[in-house]
Amino acid sequence: MALKSPAFSSRIGFILAAAGSAVGVGNIWGFPTQAAQNGGGAFLLVYLLMVALLAYPMLVAELTIGRMRQRNPVEALRALSEKPFWRGFGAFTGIVGLTVLSLILSFYAIVSGWLLAFMFAPLAELLGFQTAATWLTGFGVERNLIMMVLFLVLTIHVVRSGVTDGIERWSRRLMPLLFVLLIAMALYILTLPGAINGLKMYLTPDFEQVTNPNLVIRAMGQAFFSLSLGVCCMMTYGAYLSKDEHLPKTAGWVAGLDTSVAFLAGLLILPAMFAAQELGVVIYDQAGQLLSSDTLVFNVLPAMFDSMGSAGLWVGLAFFALMVIAAITSSISMLEAPVNALVEETGQSRAQMVWVVGATIGLISAIIIYNFSSLFGAVVTFTTVYMQPLLALVFGLLLTWILRQHFLLKALQEGAPEIDKTWFWKVWPWYVKFICPILILLVIWRG
Repeated sequence: MALKSPAFSSRIGFILAAAGSAVGVGNIWGFPTQAAQNGGGAFLLVYLLMVALLAYPMLVAELTIGRMRQRNPVEALRALSEKPFWRGFGAFTGIVGLTVLSLILSFYAIVSGWLLAFMFAPLAELLGFQTAATWLTGFGVERNLIMMVLFLVLTIHVVRSGVTDGIERWSRRLMPLLFVLLIAMALYILTLPGAINGLKMYLTPDFEQVTNPNLVIRAMGQAFFSLSLGVCCMMTYGAYLSKDEHLPKTAGWVAGLDTSVAFLAGLLILPAMFAAQELGVVIYDQAGQLLSSDTLVFNVLPAMFDSMGSAGLWVGLAFFALMVIAAITSSISMLEAPVNALVEETGQSRAQMVWVVGATIGLISAIIIYNFSSLFGAVVTFTTVYMQPLLALVFGLLLTWILRQHFLLKALQEGAPEIDKTWFWKVWPWYVKFICPILILLVIWRG
């Protein structure tokens, strides 16, 4: 007998959990780094356009697929058609999505382990353990392995407790704390000398760079990665959503919260870069290229914190605590999707499956750590820049081309009975069916 999917206990619980899935290292590290490397305000402008024109419509599609069947992504995609070929193709697509998601979590756990290490380092210094602090901030296989495992164990602990007692409860605690820390940190950084120069760069677009194909494809990849699209996270959470909820509005809340965090992170990181420059930290080379772009938060910002004396220890602790909170709100959704799929498809217990999936992802992470220079960047690019948009595209096409339209309307009318009379219904299905595929493929081809 099939197991019934768990459910969130309230609308706010779902919104905070889904926004937590979207809000992660991609927002607070990836987005500001991409903005700093790609013209500041130009990247911000294109990113906002990508969220509105591509990411939000596809987010509605994924939540709709999940809620229609209220089962795991493999079964939800399989159930979009009664024809054997499309049922098999849907199930295959769900498996590919969960596989890509597991690869993303494998590198995400490594990065999040670094964040844990840098959060512990100021504490070690404050307690007088300088050798430990040096080890925590040094790049090495041993440190990377230990901190990766520690982060995965924290994630497993939350997911093992289930949706209501684990994911929803911790999202309710961590998301408000994340916003408080982010706003407080941004306000503090803006008071430092040189920070206003970073603010100007961030909010002033260079329109000559707006049409740069590389900038556009990176902005699209960032938008899809940030909203956890194309990898079954939102489909899984959609399965836990009450059928009384208005899907387009709920998706709007999730996208809005996620974009707000990315925007606030830019207000923190870019001014912090220029404040660091004012304190003597070199952030650009002679050609004007950003130094250490991929490790901005591990090189430039700690150097700034060090130059602030004893106060810098507390500022660094607060900053990396913020990063760890953002990381774990996303990692729990990444682990939840494959765990729930295995629980429903095999009938095994959640407690057993969470350790099976967690250990498998930990093994992949260890392989990446031991072959870091050849694997890390390749896995990041393959999964986030290309596979996420392509999978999101396939999900949207399956929903709008394979599922009969009256079934799609019925699914959206649950929670929004009058939606067939709105502009959303008149535009959205055709937009996802025709316009989104053209835009996504065009951006990838141009990039």
